[in-house]
Parts: sequence; C-alpha cells; structure tokens
Amino acid sequence: MDIGLRSPTNIFGQSTDQLLFDLDAALSQWDNQSTSSPVTKIAFGHFPISFSALTTSGRSIRDVFLKHSLSAYLCGHLHTNFGRNLKRHHTSEKHRFSSKQYFQFDIREGMSTAVSSDNCSARTESATEFWEWEMGDWRSARSMRILAIDSGHVSYADMDFIFGSRDVIIVPTFPLDSRFMQRSSDPFDFICQATSAAHIGTVRALVFSRYKIEYVTAKVYELHSESFHLVLEQEMENTSGKGAMYTVAWNWRDFSDESPDRYWLQIEAVDMSGEVYLSERRPFSVNGLTAKFSWTWKEFTVMGCQWNQLYFPIMWTTLAFLFSLVLVPRTSLTFYENQFMLKLLKPKMTRRSSGGFSPVNFEFFGVELSKMYIIWSGMLLYLLYLVFFPWFTGYAVMENHNKMYLHYKGWSTKYLANTSSMPYIGLPDVMVIVLPHLLFVVLPAFLIIAAIAAERALYLGHNIYQRAKKDGDHYKETCYAEYLCIFYWIRKILILLCLPIVWKHWKSYYEGIRG
Repeated sequence: MDIGLRSPTNIFGQSTDQLLFDLDAALSQWDNQSTSSPVTKIAFGHFPISFSALTTSGRSIRDVFLKHSLSAYLCGHLHTNFGRNLKRHHTSEKHRFSSKQYFQFDIREGMSTAVSSDNCSARTESATEFWEWEMGDWRSARSMRILAIDSGHVSYADMDFIFGSRDVIIVPTFPLDSRFMQRSSDPFDFICQATSAAHIGTVRALVFSRYKIEYVTAKVYELHSESFHLVLEQEMENTSGKGAMYTVAWNWRDFSDESPDRYWLQIEAVDMSGEVYLSERRPFSVNGLTAKFSWTWKEFTVMGCQWNQLYFPIMWTTLAFLFSLVLVPRTSLTFYENQFMLKLLKPKMTRRSSGGFSPVNFEFFGVELSKMYIIWSGMLLYLLYLVFFPWFTGYAVMENHNKMYLHYKGWSTKYLANTSSMPYIGLPDVMVIVLPHLLFVVLPAFLIIAAIAAERALYLGHNIYQRAKKDGDHYKETCYAEYLCIFYWIRKILILLCLPIVWKHWKSYYEGIRG
C-alpha cells in the first residue's frame, strides 16, 4: 500500500474493490479449466476474516472465497498470541440479517449431515465453503506448517521448533482430521464416490526424516469411556521405494460410525537408530462427519467476532446508555420535580416504623446526579464533544506529514493526496482507541460518578429518615454512628476506584498520540 497507518490503528486489512475484482478474476480462470479432477484452491493472506474490513462498496473478501469454494485460506497477523486453535469454517449465509454477520459461536459454521447412497444422484453442485486456518509465526513461536493436498483433500501439520530442530516430521494426509479439516461436501464424497475413488481405501502419510526410516506403522484407536483402545495396527509401505509417502490398505467400512470422534489415527515411525516418533493423535470419520470443537473465550474474541461489523453497534449502544444516564433523570426532574420527589421520599420516610433504614430507589439516585449541575453539565458536554469533535491530534502516518485529527469515524485525510472522496481513513482500525476509551474509561467513570451521587442521596435520605424517626421513637446515637462509618468507607472505596480509571485514560491517551 502507498500509505500505512501507524500503530495501534493498523490492525485491520483494508481490501479495495479493485483487489477483490482481481482476486475474483484470478480464481475464475481456474473454474474454466478442463481437467479430469476439480482444482484445489488455496489462498494466502495476512489478515484473518475477523480482522478484514469491508470495501467502500460493502464487499468482503469472504464473499469471493465462498463464490469459488476454496479449500483453505491461510492467514497470519494474530498467529499464536491468542491461542493455537485459531481456525474457522465458513459457509454461504442465506439470511441477510443474520447474527452471523457479527459473530460465530462455533469453529464450524455448519455441521455436515450423513448422506445415504439412495440420494447420491440428488447432489448437483458443490457446497460453497472454505476453511480459515491461522498460522503460527517463525519469528516468535518458531512454528512451521506443512500442508499437503492428497486427492483433492487438504490437510496440514504444525511443527514447533522452539526447542530445536526435529529429526522426523510426520504429516498424515488421509483420513482427515474430523475437527478441523472435514468439509461439508465430504459425506457425499465418501459415500457416493467410494466405489470409484480408490484413494479412500488406503491410509496415507508423509514422513520426512534426517535418517533412514526402518518402518512406519498406522495405528487406529477407539475412544471409549475417555480412554483409547488400539483396534488396528498395520505396517505401511513406501509406495515409490523412495520419497516420503507411506500407504497401507485398510477396510474403511469397518470404521463407519455415526460418531465423528470415535476413531483416532496415529502414525508411528522408527528410524535406523531405533528411535520412535509419533504423530499427533487425531479423530477421523469415514462418514465425512465433523467433530465438535470449541474455542476458548480468547480465541472466540479474535476469530468468532466480526469486529468491523461490531464496531458501530457497540459504540452507539455504549453512547446511548451514557446519554440516557445523564439525560433521563434530568428530564424527569425538569417536568415532574415536585410530584416526583414527593412520590419517592414520602413513602420511604413513613415505611417501617420499627425496622432499619429503607434505602431509596434508583430513580432518586439519578435525580440526585442531575442536581449536581456543574458535574452533570460537564458529563453531557464531554459526551457531545466525543460525538461531534476530534478526540486528539497526532502523526497518523509519519512525522514528515502534517498532524491529523482522530474522530470516531477515523483519521481526517485533508492533508493526504488522492483522498478527496474519503474524508476519513482508518475505519474500523480506530476502534482499538475508541472502544477501550468508552468501555474502560468513560463508562466506569460515569458509573462511579453516579455511584457517588447515589451515596450522597443515600446519606441525605438517611438523615431525613433518622430525624423523622428521632421525634417519634427515641433515636439511638450509636446506630447513627454506625451508618456514618459505612457511608465513610463507601465514599473512600468509590474514590479509590477512580485511580485505575485515571491510569487507563492516560495509557489510552499516550497510545493514541504516539500513533
């Protein structure tokens, strides 16, 4: 790109309509190729789909991938910083106003169903889908991925070299891992093409070794009562006499099961020194079914949430709540001051003639905040400023450019060439400044101010109640002192909570001006 935004407002991939047009054209030429077997398509990119922004016309790179039904999209950017399970399955969405445009709870967007041989002829077109597989990086995690295409099926194995090199690397290529590699079309492929597709009748694996391999063994385990039991052990052969491919014939029908994770495959290799090496044990399903696997909350946050779509709903919801916190009580106080206060206070002073103090309700707290006119006005003006005015200025690109202004819509672009049609750039990247400031600075600060006003209202209401009670039933001085002590500590705690908010505000401000 010609101009790149500085950190932290550079975490989203900004696709253009021209880029998507070129990508679509490049993939379309492979659709027209007359080949004996379908072409396996794999795309490489830096940004995951969850951190890819829409184009100015509202198009997404995801739509192009779905149109051509890629086997896989390999990406980076996040790498292993948020977990090693950053994988996501995409299918075409039939409903325009679906929640899936904002978030996806499961790794797999749609679960494949079993296919019987009776309805094989009913299938006319392949499913529009693709897998998104985040990759680890070499720089910090010393991670490498080996990806294999075997009879149109794509599989991979991730290798970590954080503790040094490896003497043997094993990559099972068939059957596929039912958690991360099965496709929605696999039930049809396995069942309906089993008689003509010879590849389903063998277990296959790639074995790369620094030393000579003596033998390779395929092992199948059955998972029962949370323990593994060996049900198949067969030695594999090097099909070409040299190279890395090892195969062994098996009766795949013996492992046909409605459970996608009942059977697990593991490849064992032994080199000339007698050292034993094992691949990762992975579940498989010859029925083409997919095993359920869930993200952790951190993985869901970065992979399951479509942040470019969520930015404005989260921001405007937060602002609407803050404005309502400020304006609703003030409106009530303005129009119904006399009747409203009598309705709230009178029942509270006369209720419970012998019991303890009865706290006033939330509406009274809100009214008390609106009566603190200077503080209330400052809160309202600050919210209006955040909506209509720039938040701060800074060098968004580099020092030899003029300073730019950051709004919630992005950085102003009047100092940049060829951007007259774009008043702001960096959307939705600015969300990394806007949302943390609103959620972790403004919102807590407003709530604590409201809590302090509530404590003041509670204190005043308690005094009114105690004075009324003192005239009728012998007010106790010790009880009153206990209430004063409670109010004293509540106020201290609320003021203490202001310190982390001030620290977070300063941190956000520093990161913003540094950008």
